[in-house]
Amino acid sequence: MNTKRFILAGIAVFVVIQAVDWLVHGVFLAGWYEELKSIWRADMMDIMWLMTLGSLFFSFMFVFIFVKGYENKGIMEGIRYGLYVGLLIMVSGMLGQYVMYPIPLGLPLIWLAYGILELILAGAVAAAIYRT
Repeated sequence: MNTKRFILAGIAVFVVIQAVDWLVHGVFLAGWYEELKSIWRADMMDIMWLMTLGSLFFSFMFVFIFVKGYENKGIMEGIRYGLYVGLLIMVSGMLGQYVMYPIPLGLPLIWLAYGILELILAGAVAAAIYRT
């Protein structure tokens, strides 16, 4: 494993995920979240750092697993990897969110679409940076 490229890719994936999450959740869906604020935790913003920590962990694990199967096939390898991870995590995760919380079906469908696109982008970034 190329440790320097692994660390750089992990940081880059984290930045991409944070940026996309801010854009999607902080901008595009802000109005929808305002309408649903009664279902969120009252102290959610006080403990949001836990989500950031989880995202940092996820970013490095995402890159670690990518590196373990790395075939040096370029950006398309990362895109394919991001698609597979996105489908694995987002389909089951968003179905679960819809079942557990009183939210309109459209919201988890949006989360699903953006989540898969976010992980495809993250995979492309990981492949671009980790290239040997």
